[in-house]
Amino acid sequence: MYTLTRRTARWLTRILLTATFWTVSTGAHAEIGPAEKPDLKLGFIKLTDMAPLAIAWEQGFFMDEGLFVELEAQANWKVLLDRVITGELDGAHMLAGQPLGASIGYGTRADIITAFSMDLNGNGITVSNDVWDTMSQHIPDNTDGKPEHPISASALLPVVEAARDRGERFRMGMVFPVSTHNYELRYWLAAGGLNPGYYAPQRGDTSGTLEADVHLSVTPPPQMPATMEAGTIQGYCVGEPWNQQAVFMGIGVPVITDYEIWPNNPEKVFGVTRQWAEDYPNTHLRLLRAMIRAAHWLDENNNANRDEAVKILARPSYVGADEAVIANSMTGTFEYEKGDVREVPDFNVFFRYHATYPYPSDAIWYLTQMRRWGQIPEAKPDDWYMETAARVYRADIYQQAARSLIADGTLKAKDFPDFDAENFQRPQQGELIDGIAFTPRTPNAYIDSFEIGLKGTQTP
Repeated sequence: MYTLTRRTARWLTRILLTATFWTVSTGAHAEIGPAEKPDLKLGFIKLTDMAPLAIAWEQGFFMDEGLFVELEAQANWKVLLDRVITGELDGAHMLAGQPLGASIGYGTRADIITAFSMDLNGNGITVSNDVWDTMSQHIPDNTDGKPEHPISASALLPVVEAARDRGERFRMGMVFPVSTHNYELRYWLAAGGLNPGYYAPQRGDTSGTLEADVHLSVTPPPQMPATMEAGTIQGYCVGEPWNQQAVFMGIGVPVITDYEIWPNNPEKVFGVTRQWAEDYPNTHLRLLRAMIRAAHWLDENNNANRDEAVKILARPSYVGADEAVIANSMTGTFEYEKGDVREVPDFNVFFRYHATYPYPSDAIWYLTQMRRWGQIPEAKPDDWYMETAARVYRADIYQQAARSLIADGTLKAKDFPDFDAENFQRPQQGELIDGIAFTPRTPNAYIDSFEIGLKGTQTP
């Protein structure tokens, strides 16, 4: 995966570290013991939001912790999760809903936890050129003649109705049933009056298309543009750089970013099995320290390091897309139609707004959407949501790592939430696109507030 020079340097450093690491406790973080398992293999999907892993490797933050890490791209989210469960991977870049879905037994059942939020925002919804040609007729223009944003899914309604009149299904892609992309796409569609369909796992129906106006299916992120170009799907929701890739290829138009659907929404996490975290607590803390430092590097000095990050991510071993494509979103802009480049400084957030902290409210939002669309087929009391969030999103472990970074002077207390406060709900989030207030302390009331979706004791 790496050049001989880099590999040689890595192992020379390892020899030097091994000679001293076990006998000398540095004052920097003496409260955390040596890594119980220093040799690690971590998985990721080829998306720009895997950046904290790449940067922790490239900037030597893993090595600073006595960790010798191999980063390995995975074919898709299911393979990635399965390999973490079997122990082939020690941990991985995961969808924020994956540890929750596994822990409650939707799909593959496994005890997965996360103590690190990898980023905020970072996704978009793209439609084909043909779809955009019709949609754009129903979208008002700004004074500069460009479409007014955010674009409502109601503009998609005429396209969906036309497909229905022809006896065809309107199809869109998302990356995984418990992905942010699935829930964001569903949220946007429902806010515009389109039903994205229900899951009925208790009846063996996991298609998610019951009563659907728009049929959603799984497509791996790097395959999204080609799948749309082939006509298999008419649009998709995915992370970068695969929305911008459609623009560069001239095959589609991103119509909305997830920042416009819900500003500063949680996106990816770093996940491990609970057993792994219990077996290797020092290793886990040291991994967290390295990734927190990487996230800080990505956002520090008003994103001053993003150009360097783009060059790193463009390598085939990481994301493997053109630098120009990755830079289109990673450096604070986003291109919708060809030439319609707009400032979106928070499209990718890795550290500011306490992005790395695993807030319980993040977990609760995902669980409410699982219930809304039938992946949780039966009603649950509010306490169940609170307990599940606390069990899976481990802020207590995050705090140990963060406190050690403060204690050794690597980062400052002001860089983190006040650890003496409750830290239940993620701060600095904007309003959701439909104007419905997210109330994480009363999840059932929140679920019942939607016009489209399961309510109360309804089952699909």
